Amino acid sequence: MGQVVDRFAEPAAEARRSMVREIVAGGGLTDPAWRAAFEEVPRHLFVPYYFTVRAGAYERLWCEDPDPGRRARWLRGAYSDEPLATRLRDGDLVSSSSQPSLMALMLDALEVTGGDRVLEIGAGTGYNAALLAHRLGDEAVTTVDLDPDITESARVHLAAAGHHPAVVTGDGARGCLERAPFDCVIATCTLTSVPSAWPAQCDDGARIVAPLSTGIIVLRVGHGAGGRVAEGRFLRTSAYFVPLRGAAPPEQARTGGLPRRAIENDLFRFLLSLTAGSLDPREALALWEREHRPERDRFGVTVSGEHQWAWLDDPEGPYVWPLGSSGG
Repeated sequence: MGQVVDRFAEPAAEARRSMVREIVAGGGLTDPAWRAAFEEVPRHLFVPYYFTVRAGAYERLWCEDPDPGRRARWLRGAYSDEPLATRLRDGDLVSSSSQPSLMALMLDALEVTGGDRVLEIGAGTGYNAALLAHRLGDEAVTTVDLDPDITESARVHLAAAGHHPAVVTGDGARGCLERAPFDCVIATCTLTSVPSAWPAQCDDGARIVAPLSTGIIVLRVGHGAGGRVAEGRFLRTSAYFVPLRGAAPPEQARTGGLPRRAIENDLFRFLLSLTAGSLDPREALALWEREHRPERDRFGVTVSGEHQWAWLDDPEGPYVWPLGSSGG
């Protein structure tokens, strides 16, 4: 990996500055500490190869490709504000490096302060853990993944970039009890519900930021009448991630008979996925239209012990729907 650093350090630095300028121009990285992390952590070390779709099939781009033109494409792609497919299995995507601007948004939503301890669910390439380690220090960061090949690869990438956080192979839905308690939990994989182990392993006031359905939920952990509670709202942005491995697949809502204008609307599909199994699709459509096609940030989630529910506007109702088993 040292040869890769020497070969690409200078062009990568310029590409990295360009990526950061693009994210800033789009309204991101307003926190100087996160901007410094994105400016200084070399993303190309975490994606020595990745896959792009070309002519309907995956094409592999590689840092050691003998063709200089393809190497240049690889480096440009490594610093594009785009998600990168990094691991395929039987033609299916199982790991990726998320879109940098979306990573910046989620990291900012964590509201970290010095001394915070962070649990990351889904090690991926290790890039997100490196950004966290740059901000908080290696000892403050724990990243967990179910796949030993992914954790080993992330560990190698992190070491090449000079970071050594705790990289744990295990079921992310169970958290990481031996490294608890945590002040923040961030997931880089899509959930259908929030594992109950995460709030249980958090200190009071901790933040949980995770993809749920096709949005990003931001929860604050505290105590309620029934014990540990995590509650919060979705960010307005849409988000699509690789599902949490080992979790039950999301229930698919039926859309037969619904008008195309609704089926093709991203916000309606979000409502459908959030209420699948709880609302008939026609009931969901009636609600969506009656409530003036609500944006994601009008929705929220409450997790209380083994029970959790999604809601519109108010966690006490009148629009409340149970989410799936929280596991863990």
